[in-house]
Amino acid sequence: MEPLLNGRGLIISLIFFLLKFSTTTEIPPSVQQVPTITKQSKVQVAFPFDEYFQIECEAKGNPEPTFTWTKDGNPFYFTDHRIITSNNSGTFRIPNEGHISHFQGKYRCFASNKLGIAMSEEIEFVVPSVPKFPKEKIDPLEVEEGDPIVLPCNPPKGLPPLHIYWMNIELEHIEQDERVYMSQKGDLYFANVEEKDSRNDYCCFAAFPRLRTIVQKMPMKLTVNSLKHANDSSSSTEIGSKANSIKQRKPKLLLPPTESGSESSITILKGETLLLECFAEGLPTPQVDWNKIGGDLPKGRETKENYGKTLKIENVSYQDKGNYRCTASNFLGTATHDFHVIVEEPPRWTKKPQSAVYSTGSNGILLCEAEGEPQPTIKWRVNGSPIDNHPFAGDVVFPKEISFTNLQPNHTAVYQCEASNVHGTILASANVDVVDVRPLIQTIDGENYATVVGYSAFLHCEFFASPEAVVSWQKVEEAKPLEGRRYHVYDNGTLQINRTTEEDAGSYSCWVENAIGKTAVTANLDIRNATKLRVSPKNPRIPKLHTLELHCESKCDLHLKHSLKLSWSKDGEAFEINGTEDGRIIIDGANLTISNVTLEDQGIYCCSAHTALDSAADITQVTVLDVPDPPENLHLSERQNRSVRLTWEAGDDHNSNISEYIVEFEGNKEEPGRWEELTRVQGRKTTVILPLAPFVRYQFRVIAMNEVGRSQPSQPSDHHETPPAAPDRNPQNIRVQASQPKEMIIKWEPLKSMEQNGPGLEYRVTWKPQGAPVEWEEETVTNHTLRVMTPAVYAPYDVQVQAINQLGSGPAPQSVTLYSGEDYPDTAPVIHGVDVINSTLVKVTWSTIPKDRVHGRLKGYQINWWKTKSLLDGRTHPKEVNVLRFSGQRNSGMVPSLDAFSEFHLTVLAYNSKGAGPESEPYIFQTPEGVPEQPTFLKVIKVDKDTATLSWGLPKKLNGNLTGYLLQYQIINDTDEIGELNDINITTPSKPSWHLSNLNATTKYKFYLRACTSQGCGKPITEESSTLGEGKYAGLYDDISTQGWFIGLMCAIALLTLVLLTVCFVKRNRGGKYSVKEKEDLHPDPEIQSVKDETFGEYSDSDEKPLKGSLRSLNRDMQPTESADSLVEYGEGDHALFNEDGSFIGAYAGSKEKGSVESNGSSTATFPLRA
Repeated sequence: MEPLLNGRGLIISLIFFLLKFSTTTEIPPSVQQVPTITKQSKVQVAFPFDEYFQIECEAKGNPEPTFTWTKDGNPFYFTDHRIITSNNSGTFRIPNEGHISHFQGKYRCFASNKLGIAMSEEIEFVVPSVPKFPKEKIDPLEVEEGDPIVLPCNPPKGLPPLHIYWMNIELEHIEQDERVYMSQKGDLYFANVEEKDSRNDYCCFAAFPRLRTIVQKMPMKLTVNSLKHANDSSSSTEIGSKANSIKQRKPKLLLPPTESGSESSITILKGETLLLECFAEGLPTPQVDWNKIGGDLPKGRETKENYGKTLKIENVSYQDKGNYRCTASNFLGTATHDFHVIVEEPPRWTKKPQSAVYSTGSNGILLCEAEGEPQPTIKWRVNGSPIDNHPFAGDVVFPKEISFTNLQPNHTAVYQCEASNVHGTILASANVDVVDVRPLIQTIDGENYATVVGYSAFLHCEFFASPEAVVSWQKVEEAKPLEGRRYHVYDNGTLQINRTTEEDAGSYSCWVENAIGKTAVTANLDIRNATKLRVSPKNPRIPKLHTLELHCESKCDLHLKHSLKLSWSKDGEAFEINGTEDGRIIIDGANLTISNVTLEDQGIYCCSAHTALDSAADITQVTVLDVPDPPENLHLSERQNRSVRLTWEAGDDHNSNISEYIVEFEGNKEEPGRWEELTRVQGRKTTVILPLAPFVRYQFRVIAMNEVGRSQPSQPSDHHETPPAAPDRNPQNIRVQASQPKEMIIKWEPLKSMEQNGPGLEYRVTWKPQGAPVEWEEETVTNHTLRVMTPAVYAPYDVQVQAINQLGSGPAPQSVTLYSGEDYPDTAPVIHGVDVINSTLVKVTWSTIPKDRVHGRLKGYQINWWKTKSLLDGRTHPKEVNVLRFSGQRNSGMVPSLDAFSEFHLTVLAYNSKGAGPESEPYIFQTPEGVPEQPTFLKVIKVDKDTATLSWGLPKKLNGNLTGYLLQYQIINDTDEIGELNDINITTPSKPSWHLSNLNATTKYKFYLRACTSQGCGKPITEESSTLGEGKYAGLYDDISTQGWFIGLMCAIALLTLVLLTVCFVKRNRGGKYSVKEKEDLHPDPEIQSVKDETFGEYSDSDEKPLKGSLRSLNRDMQPTESADSLVEYGEGDHALFNEDGSFIGAYAGSKEKGSVESNGSSTATFPLRA
């Protein structure tokens, strides 16, 4: 695409320069030359609302020209003091002051110097008068009904155009129709008056829009006397007395008037609009028709207006001259008038004399030819005077040309040619300058030029020379002129270098030489890199309603970057700069985005780049995809009982090949109007043989599919009805619904409407006990269920279901095995024993019940258990039964989540689909002691410089006899070191507090407290506190509750606490927060880290984080871990914990144990560490 654009740019450049070079040679202002009129007024109208009236005349020449004027052919001097003139100009102004009508006339301007005189065309200055209707008394008009009449307007003369209106005193227009007509002169014609035409306020208005004036004629009164028709119901005496009763009459022309005769002549100028009008009186109102005698009216340019009374022909040509006839007619007769149309034309130039520069001794010729109708006459002038007054030796003057031989400087003059006929005069001037001068180069010396590689370069060397000069170009560093087919020098001196390369860059010299002398200038040429474009993506295929994004990547010379402009177009039509107003198309420089693409957006998109020196473009073909149009013209053929051929025509695929067709049918008697898929056909095929079912009234439709989606369905085909037949298939999914013992409720899927194949559908059901040598029992039903009573519970039966209709039976049915209704199991399992695994988990074993006692399909066993009492306090518990089921045939199961140190009762029962059987005898067992839960709270209630008193609450669950507490503490000052862990065994379970001594003053401690039984100690609860400083508040808390100053001290402490909290808050925001976790990160202990990862899991990120240090065993007094697993993990939810026989096979992943030590990431799951 780029080379094509380069060629186009070269052609455009060539046309531009050829046009430039073909213009008339301009004489530089520094060279002496005759005057030339450069600006003049046309017709000037003195409108009363203007401030002044300016008549212009400007000219150039060397020496500077002087100006004189004539008015109506006589010299005009600026003697009126109101006239304003300008220096070095012929223009003057007439202020709109006082009486100026004497300025009206035709003016001509003359610009003269010593070499010649230039003359302007005539300038008409019009001073319009204010139009007025004359004051007159208009007598009332009285006519009889049916007579014709004309209301004259006679508008005043004024500045055209003139618009005439007939209105009443309320400024309502008088309605015009076939009977009433206003002529071009403004008169109002009535073909026959009616009684309703009577009124006393007929007003003619004349409007002069250029003068902004409307004038009104005095109102006219028209009275219409009503007369009875001859066929009225009046008596014959009355009819006879009405001698002037209305009579019908044939047409008579009122326009053109009778005095003009039966024909008239009209002269019209070529190009103007011809208006011919005819109006006739008569009764009934005549109709007017037009025709051209000996020819046809010009088609496309003629119109009939005002109910046919006016013939209008626009842009008249010579072919429109001839005779036109109007014919007015009613049923009584006709009237005609012929118009002889003459087409004439003002003068117009066919050849105008051209100004030229000549050297001494040369020859020349001036041509002057004009056309018009009548033929114009040609007159020559020299310097504004007739040529007869200015003879030169050697001149030959003809009406249409003047030839010169051996021109001399005294031939220098302005020659004027005038062409005139009755319709006007036109003037053309030609300057003849006889000059001898050395070449004058008008292009600036050292001018810089630039172009791009492959384009043409144009280096200018515009000059003026007389006699003619020779131009040559050369590179500055080379001494010889440029030669070769790539170089071309134009007559005006411009050098063209075609197909430039980088080697063409450099400086060039232009030499211009004639007989008088020679001159030179230099020009510098730079070569730039060509602009390149690439639009992406190339030729995209985009679905309808998606978003299209195009990018235009450009690369251009660095020197041209500032002038680079990108634009987008589609199919040759440019987009707006920023896209569309609705925002659907957005253009952002190099990016074009179209949202919700439609099919109209498909086309060739072009990105164009324009720089100061070149242009480039790249295109991409955008294809919009859409779902196909629906298939058309569905046709059925080859009609059979079980098949038919369907044929169709493909719709428009919208640029995406049709992949397949979906054939749907409608004919289901149960769901009329519902369309179902019948088959699919590959996209290249448009015909298919369709398999059909009997006893269906089919109708078909087709849907086309492509990569975008589905089309709308086609119009339905004709109907096709198939005859009935016996069923082709039997019911499926034969089954037994839940039923009572010794009962079978047999069910099956009924045949669909399309599968019944005929009327009268029924089902034949047969059954017999499986393996029994008995006859089949049979029953025929119309619905799809049957209740059968059986002698045995849960006995197997062979069952068959066959479809039948009025035309026969379906195929031989297949037998299925069904069981009669179940009953509850009637015996209970026997519990063999309960093995205690730990304080919260037991294993139960039992004997399974015999198969014949299940009375159905065994689904599994169920364990029921409930707590009877606590062994700690002997308190009995109300019965709250817990249930856990085990699927399948098994004889053991695990029961989790029991309370430690308690007594339980437990039973086992079997269950089937019907329900549960009887329970076994209750089995009594006890769970052993476990470790306690953590104490409910731990508080430091009293501190001193070296002592501290702690208080705590009992655990919620003791899980055994409490043997005491394990109290541990260690230093946790704000250092990287953590103090040694100290242990205190408290063997008095009833003691709820402890007094610690020998602590360090002003030291922060962390305390850990665990409750213990004979099975070990439970999870700890923690608390932190600091001892007091040396000598301060010693013994402060002794019997504090009995001190009198307690309240005052508490208030002081509260105030101090508020201050400390504020300080801590500020410190914390500045990063001063104490964090044991940060200490762990700074000083990790590999051993501890390993233990943490493998044993305790991840800690939470709460404020109470576990401390790190050397791990001291916390399980020294504890028994192996006990289980507190959930019921879900031991029941039917997770069978992976059991062997096939139901035995327990291992530890319980992810479980929590009641009364065991565990780490769950909470603030209470922390452990003391030894530093």
